[in-house]
Amino acid sequence: MGLELVSPGRNPPEEINVIIEIPKDSEPVKYEVDKETGAIFVDRILSTPMRYPCNYGYVPSTLCGDGDPADVLVVLPLPLVPG
Repeated sequence: MGLELVSPGRNPPEEINVIIEIPKDSEPVKYEVDKETGAIFVDRILSTPMRYPCNYGYVPSTLCGDGDPADVLVVLPLPLVPG
């Protein structure tokens, strides 16, 4: 299944699906999902030595005012795998 087919979740906003783009405490690499193929690619190397304090991603099948899906921070003690 392509990531473009993933629903926002069973019961949003209480239960949502999240596509992780930057794992917690990872190297400063930003992953992005290609909208045409659904494949995950390295989008860019972030130009800061900062590490994200939590997992960063988005809610699939949503659209915000900036034209991108809704951003999400997933606060867990462990990093999640991108995707």
